[in-house]
Amino acid sequence: MKNFITIGTFDGLHLGHQHLFNLLEGRAAQHQQKPLALYFPLPPKTLQSTHPEMTVLTLPDEKKALLKQLGVPAQTLDFTRLRSLSPQQFFNRLLHHYDCGGVLVGADFAFGKNRTGSAVFLREVCADKNIPFEVAPFYTQGHEKISSSLIRKLLAQGDIPRANALLGRPYELTGRVIVGHKLGRRLGYPTANLDTGIYKILPLGVFAVKVRVGTRIYDGFCNIGFRPTVNTLNTILPLVEVHIFNFKQSIYGRKITVWFYEKLRNETKFDGLEALKTQLAADKQTAQDILKSCSL
Repeated sequence: MKNFITIGTFDGLHLGHQHLFNLLEGRAAQHQQKPLALYFPLPPKTLQSTHPEMTVLTLPDEKKALLKQLGVPAQTLDFTRLRSLSPQQFFNRLLHHYDCGGVLVGADFAFGKNRTGSAVFLREVCADKNIPFEVAPFYTQGHEKISSSLIRKLLAQGDIPRANALLGRPYELTGRVIVGHKLGRRLGYPTANLDTGIYKILPLGVFAVKVRVGTRIYDGFCNIGFRPTVNTLNTILPLVEVHIFNFKQSIYGRKITVWFYEKLRNETKFDGLEALKTQLAADKQTAQDILKSCSL
């Protein structure tokens, strides 16, 4: 049985991507084929950028797990092996390596060396091989096209609820807990400092979050920024600090997952640690009030 294929980066695996996968499943069944999503673990733009920091919504492991949750049969594409292929060479690879029997792509899809392959080209070569081909229209919500770039913009603006609505789930990040300066512990708000790598998009500010440690889910708040009150950072990447409510375990070296629900405020430079401590108490109360009505 041949594969009815879609191809893309699918950064964020948002509602538009999910709609495409639903179409793929339907077209595959219609033509008595198997659905198959071919995807790049990291966006080619990120891999080619001289400044790839914080450019990715879903890291490779996150994307793999989400595709599995969505029930999408998928295989990864190696951009380093494909970047120099002409559109015709790329199409031939689809035919022979992936046993392609049909193609479904998004409206802005391009492929091949320097993105010189277009949907027009694919339509022509598929017609020549008598292979079904379809371009899925942009998926919209409220007359607005859902896209990875829009979600990145919303996260940068701190509009977490809107970003989550377009993702179809809370925005998440996973990181390993590392040793920090232990300032939060001194203030009565111990934090788990996370190493999330260089690619993951980190919205700046203080947020109401839920946190998975092992198999348990906790409420908390998360600060992402540069610690202006104590000015202890010398890095281009912000620090991710998560305070988990009612939690006293030592989790250094473990991976935890954080889900974002609402931005509480921007990071602020306070007039001393006592003023910061007072604000953290207010942040905790606000986050608790918000998270009462939130679920995963």
